This record gives sequence, C-alpha cells and structure tokens, in this order.
Amino acid sequence: MENAVNEGAHRQVRDGVRAGTAGGADGVWSGSWVAERLGVGLVGDDRLTDLLGLALRRNPKRAHLLVSNVLGKHVPQSPSVVYGYGFELGRRVRELLGADEARRAVVLGYAETATGLGHSVADGLGLAPYLHSTRRPVAGLAPAGGFEESHSHATSHLLLPEDPALLSGDGPLVLVDDEFSTGNTVLNTVRDLHERYPRRRYVVVALVDMRSPADAGRLAEFAGEIGARVDLVAAASGTVRLPEGVLEKGQELVARYEAESVPTGDRPSAAASWPVAQFPAPLEGVAAGPLGARGTARTAPTGPHPDDNRAHSHVTRIDLRWPAGLPDGGRHGFTPEHRARLEAALPSMAARLAAALPADARRVLVLGCEELMYAPLRLGRELEQVTDAEVRYSTTTRSPVLAVDDPGYAIRTRLVFPAHDDPADGPGERYAYNVAGAGFDAVVAVVDSAADTPALHAPDGLLARLAAHTPQVLLAVVPSYAPEPPYAPERPSMLPEPLRGPAFSSYAPEEVGWLLQDLSDVTLEAPTEEREEAIQSGGAHYAESLPVEYQPSEQYQELFHAALEDSAVRIAAAAGVVTETVLAERSPRPVLVSLARAGTPVGILMRRWAQYRHGLDLPHYAVSIVRGRGIDANALRWLAAHHDPRDVVFVDGWTGKGAITRELAQALQEFEKSDGITGFSPEIAVLADPGSCVRTYGTREDFLIPSACLNSTVSGLISRTVLRADLVGPHDYHGAKFYRELAGADVSVSFLDAVSARFPEVADAACAQAKELLAADRSPTWEGWAAVERISEEYGIHDVNLVKPGVGETTRVMLRRVPWKVLARAGAGSDLDHVRLLAEQRGVPVEEVADLPYTCVGLIHPKYTRGATGADGKAVTV
Repeated sequence: MENAVNEGAHRQVRDGVRAGTAGGADGVWSGSWVAERLGVGLVGDDRLTDLLGLALRRNPKRAHLLVSNVLGKHVPQSPSVVYGYGFELGRRVRELLGADEARRAVVLGYAETATGLGHSVADGLGLAPYLHSTRRPVAGLAPAGGFEESHSHATSHLLLPEDPALLSGDGPLVLVDDEFSTGNTVLNTVRDLHERYPRRRYVVVALVDMRSPADAGRLAEFAGEIGARVDLVAAASGTVRLPEGVLEKGQELVARYEAESVPTGDRPSAAASWPVAQFPAPLEGVAAGPLGARGTARTAPTGPHPDDNRAHSHVTRIDLRWPAGLPDGGRHGFTPEHRARLEAALPSMAARLAAALPADARRVLVLGCEELMYAPLRLGRELEQVTDAEVRYSTTTRSPVLAVDDPGYAIRTRLVFPAHDDPADGPGERYAYNVAGAGFDAVVAVVDSAADTPALHAPDGLLARLAAHTPQVLLAVVPSYAPEPPYAPERPSMLPEPLRGPAFSSYAPEEVGWLLQDLSDVTLEAPTEEREEAIQSGGAHYAESLPVEYQPSEQYQELFHAALEDSAVRIAAAAGVVTETVLAERSPRPVLVSLARAGTPVGILMRRWAQYRHGLDLPHYAVSIVRGRGIDANALRWLAAHHDPRDVVFVDGWTGKGAITRELAQALQEFEKSDGITGFSPEIAVLADPGSCVRTYGTREDFLIPSACLNSTVSGLISRTVLRADLVGPHDYHGAKFYRELAGADVSVSFLDAVSARFPEVADAACAQAKELLAADRSPTWEGWAAVERISEEYGIHDVNLVKPGVGETTRVMLRRVPWKVLARAGAGSDLDHVRLLAEQRGVPVEEVADLPYTCVGLIHPKYTRGATGADGKAVTV
C-alpha cells in the first residue's frame, strides 16, 4: 500500500503548483481580485498562494472563502496531485506517531470537503481504518457521535460507523480537514468524542493551518484540559489578514454583484467580452446549447463555442463492475481489507472508463458528487495512468459561492442544479465550479446509487447542465453501501428458557442455567493442527469449530488432584473476596452471569459463597462471548426481559491480557445502540486478575486455578461455545455441546465441593480483605496488556492474539492450540507442574525468564502451517 503513489505523482506534488497547474491563469494569483477589493491577504509560507485562492460567498459569519487548488473540490486538478498531497500528509503522520502507534490509529475526515483528503491520509498512514462524518442519516443506524461546524453554511455532522468499536479504541485519532482556520470544528469534534471514547492522543491534519496565534493557544489549552496530547500536521501554514469591517464590506460586494448579474434569458452576444472590472460575472448566466439560459455563470472567454456539437452531446452510462459489498467510501468505515480490494479492482474499472472516452478526447474531467470524493479521485488517478488525455478531478458541492470571470478570482464559473440524492435537509441548489468553459472534451460524472435519481437526469439536473458544456458525458454509478441492520428487526417474542442439568451439563439444575442451544448431536471437532492452520490463515474463526477434547493421562489427573489440594484454600478465599466485593459495591442481590465456559465454575462458587455467608439464593446463568464477535445478544435480551440489567454482574475465571474485558465493553455498547436497552455494566468480576484489567477481583496473583487444567471435565461436561452461521441463526443462542460420554472422567462437582469445603476456614479473612480492597484504589493498570505487547515484539510474533499470559491461558494453549514456547518466571514452583508435563508431552520448550509479570506465558506458534508440527504432532521451533 505504501507504494500506491508512484514517483510521477510525487513529482507532480512537488513541482505542479510551481509550474502554475494549481494557481491562476498566466501567473496571476487566483486570490488577487478579492485581495484588491477587500484588503484580504495571506501571510505565512511562500506556498500559500500556490495552494490557495480567494472567493466570496453569502455567509453571515465569514464572507471570504479560502479555495484550495489541490483539494479537488472547487478547482479541477490533476488527481495525482490531489491524492499525492493527502498521501504525503499521511506519511508524515506515520513518522510522527511511530510504527506501533500508527498501527493503532483511526483516521476521521470531515464532510463534505475533506472526505477524499482524509481517505488519502489514511492510505498514507498505512493500516489505519477510515471514517468520515456525513450529513446523510441512515435509517436504523444510531450515530456514534456528532458535532457542529461553526463557520459552515451546513453545520450538522453525523458519525455513522458500521462497527461502533471503530471509535472506542485507545489508539491515536487522526482528524483531517482541508483547512484549519479557527480550530472550532476540531474542538467540537474532540470534545464530543472524548466524552464518549476518551484517548490519550489526537493528531489534527490539514492542507493549510491558517489559525491566528490566539486560536493556536486555545487548542493547546483544550488539550491540557482533557489531559491528551494534540499534534498538528499541515502542508503549509500562515494566517488570513482581515482588515476592519471586512465582513460587511464583503457582504456588500456580494450583494452588488448578484444584483448586477446578467438576467436570465438568452445570453447577449457581447457578454463574453465584457471585462469583469466594468461588469460583474453573473451567478445565473446563459448556457450554450439546447438547455437555455438558467444554470451557469458566465464562462471565461475560451474562443468560439461549438454550439452544434454541444447540442448533440449525450450521456453514456458506464458499468464499472464495482466489487460487490465494497463500501463506496468511509461514510460507514473503510478498513485496510476494503482498501486492498479497491486497489485490485481499480485497473479494470479505469480501463472501462478509458474505453468509453471519445478517441480524440484531449481534456477529461472526473467529477465526484459532494461526499463521494475518494472513489472518483482514485478512478481519476488510475485513468491518468491508462490514457493520453489530460485528466482533471473535482466534485460538486452544496456550498454557494459567487462566480466572477477573472483570472485573479478562484471561482470563474458556476453550474447550478437541484440536489439529486434526497438530502436530509430537503431540496436545494447544488453547484459545480470551474467546469463550464474549461474546455473539457468529456466529463465522467461519478455518483453513488443513492444519488442516481430522476432529479439527476431531469432537464435542469446535473447531467443536463454538464451536457451543455462538453461534447460527451459519461455516468458511472457506484453502489451506495448500506450497513446491514445490527439485528433482525423481527424476533420471536419468546426466547427459549435456559438449559439446565442433568439434561444439559453435570451441574445441579439450581447451580446454573445455560443460555445456549444444545449442539451435542453435531460433529464440530477438528484436529488441533488443522484448526490452527485455518484460524491463522484467516480461513476460519476459532468459534466455528471445537478442538478434540483432551483426555488426561493418569499422571496428569494426579497432578490435577494435587493442585486442587494445594490451592483449594486460596481459591476459596478469592471466591469469598470477589463475592463480598460484588455484594457491597454492585448489588445486594446480584444476578450472576458467567462467561461460558471458564467463568461458570467461578460463578457457581460465588453463588455458593453468597448462600453460605449470607443465606442468599442468587440466580446464575452462563452466556457465550466470542472474541471478535461479541456477546450473545439474544442471551442479553432474555436477561433484560427477566431481570433488571443493573443487577447483572458478568463473571469470568481470570484475566490474561484483557481481551475479553474489552470485547464485553464494546459488545455492550453495540447492544445498547441496537436495542436501546441500558443498564448492563461492562465491569467483569473475576477470581484472579493477574493482568490488572478489572476493578472487581478476588486476587491479582497468577496462580494455578485447577479448573484451568482441564476442559469440559471440570466445567460441567460442556464444550467451549460455538458461533457458526449455518448453526446459529439471528434468533438463536450461541451453541455448545454436552459431552455425556465423558461422565466417567468428570470432576466438575468434586472441584466445586473441594473448594466450598474450605469456606469456613477462610470466611473471616476473606471478608476483612474485601473491606480493605473496597477502600483501596483498584483502578486497572493494564500491565498485562503492556507485557503482552512487549513479549510479542521481543519474540518477533507481532500478534498479541498469539501471546497467552498467565497459568490459565498457558494451559489452554497446551490443550487447544499449537504451542511454540512456554515462558516461565524464574523460580516458579508447583503451579507449573502440569504445564511442564504438557510441554514435555508435546515437545514444547519451557524457557525461564527473569522479571516476567506472570507465572508463565504461552506462545502460540507464530508461523503455523501443517509443517509446523512433526508427524508425531509435536511442535517444532521456528
């Protein structure tokens, strides 16, 4: 992706504006007309007058308009230059952030002018997903945020990501706009988003930074207030010199020129020769050709108009064969995977456009449509590579600007046409600037399918306006991407009641109700090596199949019972501490909801403690949560229908690096937005929190919890949960299997009984420790996540999902995945006996490491293929 901009494009970026391709005609600055009449000036970098021109508009807040020559909005420009500026800014952001931070960044662009610029910055940044604000609401899609653009003529911006988690990460947020004039828009955005999704760092990117010193200080003060770092990256910087009374003077000038415009009707034959200094260019001039007078400002003199050719111009629809399901832009999010699909499809789409152009076309415009800037930009840049014609790119806009036919003015001509995409703010005029009279032999209009309406094809619509000024109009329609509804709007009114033992699981029916569907009769198991290959290659998700259940040897079973004998007191104390904390802090009668399956034994122990110590008979359920897929929404709906969500406490066995903690928080946010059900708390209660990821825990020690030593035979004979589209429909709970055939090896109840028997001897100490914790600072430090990132880099894995910290997670690696290595803390004792035995059985090296924050860490094979294990199934080193 980094090579997407070729050296030729970079040369155009460096040299094009100096050669006059971005500025006014004949070396005249395209801001001189406004500067002479209003005294407005640009002060700063020498490049400012190459990058910017000036125009006037009717606006009660700001009469002058900075017109970018390299944005591709108002001024047709080489698409390579436009894309190159954004891409280069993205490169600079990546250098500023560094590789690690850049990988975690999200880029946000502003509608409508910076949607393409922001997308180009994301390309330059590398692997960053992209989102742009929008003024087009989508039915059924709840906004993830919104803000106001104070100086704009149209202010309301919506953020509508398909994946709400896109904005909830803690990596840097990169905000991209075309110009940074006062900083108000950025302040409004950051203020809104920081309240919802606080983060440590923001980067503001603009083509030009035109803030005053006072405005620059405001941003720095705001950054200090929210405790975040805010950096700024711009192609050029300076300020706009505004003399006293410029707003009133500008408004008067606009009103006078509008009043003196050429009246609607047949264009006077002499109009094209009248100098602007003596007579203003009209806003509503006369279009040559059969469409009549309305719809264009007076064009710059370009020699004789071939009216007969224009009268016979027509519109040709081109089928781009846009890839199915590929978003047309960043309105709902655009991921690196989307980018790769687009890159692969661009050459063939550009070839179809090139084949449809007139053979003698020397000058071609690719014209985008309002927020749809990136797709036409990339099509135009690709078209540049495959045709000899001079290609230019710009887009239509909703911004009304005065047109003046003078080389020293940025907006020479204006086409006017009605909105054609059923906008939320109702009907109104739209504009295309500097198209009429520019000598284009063909115009390729690129719109999304939502804008391909009768209004587009009407006699006064955009296509007709374009046809009056070019011999050939091509129409390319990109499918408008609409996210799937977050859930099926029609659901069965009654969800199934929870499954209970002995029909499902070996636990007593009052101990736990499983909000799962029984898939016991379905063959889901696959050899460990085959599963690992499919998971790491991206061919399958880990939740779509099950590992073959590990059958412990007699020696391993002896280790389990020895470990249970050694640790039962510690587990009983931790169960007491976490239960007392929940009762004191969360709810006097909590509803325990375990995350199946590791959380289920812990949930039962907490339920037993509440019954033993307080006489409470707490409801307890088990639900499925899947990394990357979220929590079972149907289970949440059942819980909300039968209990107060505010009483629900989610329970898990232990934390590793905190991935499930984050998964639950994101999933509950999405559920609240999709269903409107509030009250579920994302705070998980765990027996052990060695990763320092939660506030509610029994201990933060990393010691052996015997329930981690086995799979189903210590978890009620229930498998890990399954989520596969052909088995789990939109109205179904996630699935799991009940391994009845393993009843002879089941130790589920004996494990619980062994721990519960120790409650009396630890009760007083556990209650005292819980009181101490309630008065202490238990804020998560996320030390585990930091350690995992460090280990991932040190061992060259570069994927935190392949690093499993803690005794419990390491055991899971040995039992379910293809292990590579085990890192053991120097001096770790009997807590690792079972891990050492499993490592010996599978041929996995155990390395002692000093200063390891966990007792041990399991590393999944980072370059797994079938050849990563020998014929005996043992791991080999890389």
